Amino acid sequence: MLTDLPNVLTLSRIAAIPLLVILVAVNHPVADLAACATFSAAAITDYFDGKLARSRSQQSDLGRMLDPIADKLLVGAALMMLVGQNRLSGIGIYPAIVIMLREILVSGLREYLAGIRVGLPVTSLAKWKTGFQMTALGTLLAGDSVGSLLHIAFLPISLIGEFMLWIAAVLTLITGWDYLTAGLRHAATPNPRRNSHAGE
Repeated sequence: MLTDLPNVLTLSRIAAIPLLVILVAVNHPVADLAACATFSAAAITDYFDGKLARSRSQQSDLGRMLDPIADKLLVGAALMMLVGQNRLSGIGIYPAIVIMLREILVSGLREYLAGIRVGLPVTSLAKWKTGFQMTALGTLLAGDSVGSLLHIAFLPISLIGEFMLWIAAVLTLITGWDYLTAGLRHAATPNPRRNSHAGE
């Protein structure tokens, strides 16, 4: 049900997006710190909603549908705001592009495979990718202005965030390729339940 705690946590990730966008747009050290906290809190719910759903036996088709949507909306909003506010360096845009394209690729694969009743399980490497990606985005949302606010200006916060974003992008390419090859294998296997037309 929509009111089950795991689904509420998932929906809270979506609800956090407008607040995140506003905070980043304010472009003030205090707002940047709040944006980092908002994003981090939303990202943490991704761990707890799945854990609670399994422990409470509240796994549902609704939850399986909402969870990846919430993740992609949150990540997409954060990346677009960072780029739009010039919070990434010239080369920092490239891992952002890789991450966005991978999200679109995996969404398409999941939609196709769902049509032929095949799941696309999350790998351990994909979990590492998510960890680096979320940490990188939270760090970038904080930015160097937060370093000055907290009197730790000696830390190159934005540089650290971009470095982690590059690591996430590399892991994104590896896991994206794994998902793509898995999808192609299923596409090449005859399946009587496969629709003659798919997608839009």
